[in-house]
Amino acid sequence: MSRVGKKPIEIPAGVTVALNNHTVTVKGPKGELTRSFNPEITINVEENVINITRPSDVKEHRALHGTTRAVIANMVEGVSKGFERGLELIGVGYRAQKQGNKLVLNVGYSHPVEIEPETGLEIEVPSNTKVIVKGSDKERVGALAANIRQVRPPEPYKGKGIRYEGEFVRRKEGKTGK
Repeated sequence: MSRVGKKPIEIPAGVTVALNNHTVTVKGPKGELTRSFNPEITINVEENVINITRPSDVKEHRALHGTTRAVIANMVEGVSKGFERGLELIGVGYRAQKQGNKLVLNVGYSHPVEIEPETGLEIEVPSNTKVIVKGSDKERVGALAANIRQVRPPEPYKGKGIRYEGEFVRRKEGKTGK
């Protein structure tokens, strides 16, 4: 059996989980998330524990078992604690600022790049070289952070660009000029 899939999910206080056919709705202090799952995987919600079981050991069922459990666990964690992803701007003159709801990036282009977050996501700029994306849906937080990073990905020669917090960028040597 899947080691991830058979682990029960604890429901923290203040979070409610509703199961309608194969659609799971999780409500908590940070918001509400709804998602539909494969009907072959069985989801049981008891008092304050969620258990996921699969019908057989077919490869597809084994894969869905662990994935379903991980997604539901992330939904429960997202509405109770929330997720955040940090980004760093490295380069001379590179800076970020927040104008209203939008994130404005000056990263070496002839124009500033504006990024507006979807509803349910928020962007914080604690300093002009740091950006933090926050939200309750782990998938959407990661996607927005990836879109921001894609504006100017880190390059391997000088290391300039937008990178995730703690990301290691492998540096190349460059020309020797002999």
